[in-house]
Amino acid sequence: MSWKIFQVDAFADRPFAGNPAGVCLLEREAPEKWMQAVAAEMNVAETAFLVRRADGAYDLRWFTPTVEVDLCGHATLGSAHVLWEIGALSSSERAVFHTKSGMLSAWREDGMIRMDFPAEHASEAPAPPGLLSGLGVKPVFAGKNRFDWLIEVESEAAVRAVVPALPAIAAVGGRGVIVTARASSSGVDFVSRFFAPAAGVDEDPVTGSAHCALAPYWAAKLGKLALAGYQASRRGGTVHCRALGDRVVLGGTAVTVLRAELL
Repeated sequence: MSWKIFQVDAFADRPFAGNPAGVCLLEREAPEKWMQAVAAEMNVAETAFLVRRADGAYDLRWFTPTVEVDLCGHATLGSAHVLWEIGALSSSERAVFHTKSGMLSAWREDGMIRMDFPAEHASEAPAPPGLLSGLGVKPVFAGKNRFDWLIEVESEAAVRAVVPALPAIAAVGGRGVIVTARASSSGVDFVSRFFAPAAGVDEDPVTGSAHCALAPYWAAKLGKLALAGYQASRRGGTVHCRALGDRVVLGGTAVTVLRAELL
């Protein structure tokens, strides 16, 4: 047997930017050990595995090179992009995904893909000393949601200057840490970076699920519901956000860079 597999640069308007995601289309659920091995072989931040249901929706799971994760934005964006690109869904159809974080959906609007995701509010909490020393920052705010630590620092320059001590960050527990600040660059409201060495991703290029925390956080601070966030990794990418209470809408574009057959 063989399976179609793609590599998509998500939250990108050109190849070799944004965050690369694997997208593997399956006829039926595959063994977890096999999916993990495929994700390790793809060696990108996440690889998505999709199985179509009889009603046209999809079961969707995400794996890093080392672990399965409960929520992933860029690989969901990549999955929807592939389904429309290959004609598995018509351009006007909404992509519906059943996941470990509930039902997610994606649609086309204003020249981008929009996705309906759960808001992941961060509650204020004292950051572990090892985390702050590992980041080398003094926080304006420290908080945590079910996945990650959220650390606000004083400036965009401070976000960009972080050189993380990855073993210290991995030892803190949880999935990872978001470092963010109000933007000084034009055209965006806030900037961020995301480190998840405990999940096998030292620095993620553009993290959709991190914006499930960033969107409500910055909406409350800036007094606006529609925001743009730039993730200041080496590859970089912009995530357009709408904060809607217990949900967020994330938006971006994607480019397919690889189509292959997995043997």
